[in-house]
Amino acid sequence: MNRPYVIVNCAMSADGKIALPTRKQLRISSDEDIERMYNLRNECDAVLVGIGAVLSDDPKLTVKEKYVRNPKQPLRVVLDSKCRTPGSALVLNDVAKTLIVTVQGNEKHFDGDHVEVVGIKNDDEGRVDLESMLNVLHRKGIRKLLVEGGGTAIWSFLRRGLVDDLYVYIGSCIIGGKNTPTLADGIGIKSEDDLLPLKIVDVNRLGDGILVHYKPKL
Repeated sequence: MNRPYVIVNCAMSADGKIALPTRKQLRISSDEDIERMYNLRNECDAVLVGIGAVLSDDPKLTVKEKYVRNPKQPLRVVLDSKCRTPGSALVLNDVAKTLIVTVQGNEKHFDGDHVEVVGIKNDDEGRVDLESMLNVLHRKGIRKLLVEGGGTAIWSFLRRGLVDDLYVYIGSCIIGGKNTPTLADGIGIKSEDDLLPLKIVDVNRLGDGILVHYKPKL
């Protein structure tokens, strides 16, 4: 399969949470990590989030000139099986191009020539088949894809073995809540035999937290 190089980047609390118990995003990263994130986003051809992140956080997914001089705006990709992206979502603004990826048959029209909707076959859970989507992105010239969340999207990429690099910023805070979103949500594993092993490539202190660079252990 031809696919882009996939990087997952996220920030979590010391207890592994990535948002408030209400699922609303909060800032966990230090200033240094925010700058690193924008530079990483600028280096990638596309940045992807799941529909859950769009509905709860309404991100722009653009690169700010405050952190990157003369930014190169990546293609914004929304993983949206049922095409629920609101027409007013900031990810649909005209600062950059946007690709809505949905399951075949759920396509709908959005205003603006900068927004494209593509239908992909579904997987065994009724969601967008990630391997097929990555193949489509590769055909569109995407060679480096940054996945920024949320937890369900990250889990889907990890469990299917589609992640090449995983960057996790661990902030010095506790959020708590048994139903609070974590780095990897989804259905999780069923037994110890299903563990997804990682190897640590590097660990660095950034501000009041640490950045851990992992790679999947093959």
